[in-house]
Amino acid sequence: FKQKTAYEIRLSLVGSEMCIRDSCSRGRGGSMHLFAPEIGMMGTSGIVGPCLLQAAGAGYSFKILKNDHVAVAFFGDGAVNNGAFHEALNMAAIWKLPALFVCENNQFATEVPFEYAAGNPSVASRGAAYGLPGIEVDGNDIDAVFAAARDAVDRARSGGGATLIECKTYRTRPHAEGMGDFGYRSREDVEEWKTRCPIRRLRERINDEPLLSRIDGEVATLVEEARRFGEESAWPDPTTAGNHVFAACGVAFSRENATPQAAKSISFSQATLDALSEEMAVNPRIFVLGEGIGKRGGNFRTTAGLYELYGPERLCDTPICERGFVGLACGAAMTGTRPVVDFMFADFVLDGIGEILNQIAKMQYMSSGRLKMPILLRGCIGIGHSAATHHSGNYYPMFAHFPGLRVVVPSSPADAKGLMKRALRCDDPVLFLEHREVLSVKGPVPEGDYEIEFGKAAVVREGTDVTIVALAHMVRKSLEVCERLAERGIDIELIDPRTVSPLDGETILRLSLIHISEPTRLRRISYAVFCL
Repeated sequence: FKQKTAYEIRLSLVGSEMCIRDSCSRGRGGSMHLFAPEIGMMGTSGIVGPCLLQAAGAGYSFKILKNDHVAVAFFGDGAVNNGAFHEALNMAAIWKLPALFVCENNQFATEVPFEYAAGNPSVASRGAAYGLPGIEVDGNDIDAVFAAARDAVDRARSGGGATLIECKTYRTRPHAEGMGDFGYRSREDVEEWKTRCPIRRLRERINDEPLLSRIDGEVATLVEEARRFGEESAWPDPTTAGNHVFAACGVAFSRENATPQAAKSISFSQATLDALSEEMAVNPRIFVLGEGIGKRGGNFRTTAGLYELYGPERLCDTPICERGFVGLACGAAMTGTRPVVDFMFADFVLDGIGEILNQIAKMQYMSSGRLKMPILLRGCIGIGHSAATHHSGNYYPMFAHFPGLRVVVPSSPADAKGLMKRALRCDDPVLFLEHREVLSVKGPVPEGDYEIEFGKAAVVREGTDVTIVALAHMVRKSLEVCERLAERGIDIELIDPRTVSPLDGETILRLSLIHISEPTRLRRISYAVFCL
């Protein structure tokens, strides 16, 4: 500390003119939404708990990438009663992830005392339940915190796994500005804790007045620079408010690059397996998470044979903790790998919906595009096998309303492979839903490499009388009806959107109206049938 001035520390941390010029959040967040991935700060959240899961995900990335990085999550005592805490510690323990979980126990979660909210008021002791070392330190003693963190980082880098550190401290300010503060604690307690200020204690230990005076001057200069920067900075351009909802995906490597004349007839499930297998072979950053996707090969054979090729790190069987491994996937994606989350049944996606909606779908936007979210979330949908309501759900209409999330619902083997290839190459999170009734359906799949662009509908059947728009299993059902009605002289057009986010509304409306005279356009629109 004595060898570097505060200004030198600041420059070494920032290291990017863009970070100084455009600020941390760049207009997309308040004081609790800070992003500076240029210096390893991967973002803060207004939601309690996700950082623990994301740190586990970063640790998993570091295992895949074979580097010596360590992920660190900072959270308050309120988070340790959240499911994310328990799921993160368990996953970190079973996979020996290089992660450090730091609880800043300031004794109050909003206005609820920790001693009231916790059956076990010792956070550090909870680590033992998951086989992790738990260390309690005086959070107002900088030297003690440094020593504990140093040992934990060394342990993580040596392959020893994660550590839980509880820093006992106190919040001397209200939970949020403008809130009342003394309905749940006394002024005397607050004033007494102020005397234990860690900055004051550090000054007493340094006991070098010239150095302290220089530091005081540099800190005052930094504060003044920050104030002036904030006041003089222009407001964000309103026209950029919609930027970074999605990543900039390149042009799809189209089916024209494949060889349709050499197409082979395979099932829908085999087509997706081929796509995943081919991409894993050329991209070592892809790994799969899910229950039974390792040696077993997945409940629907979605990963059959891949475990033997890539081993347990890239085909990772998970505990039953959907929120946990979805949040882990988020942290992995933001730190350089490309996770594929296999939910088996899409109903189980709902257990991780908070991580999908508030973290995965929003991460690119909140970070102003500095963090990418290349995640593929896949699961089976639909009725047909007497699986009852908890294994037959079809939730794409809901997920299609989440900005930042692409929702894909293929109906044929060829589309399934091309769309999955696209999903495994783009930088956006993709929800890939596979109807159980089409998994065994066979069809021609072009040989060679190709993608299908999101938001491009397919015209399954041309017609002039009625337009039907259908997805997944309903495409086949609708096609059967079209053929029967053709025998009666009714010419039906069938459109398969293939993706519902983005939805190719232009094609649907254009083809619904083509060759129709102006006076009859509204009548034609009224005859459009949606079988979704």
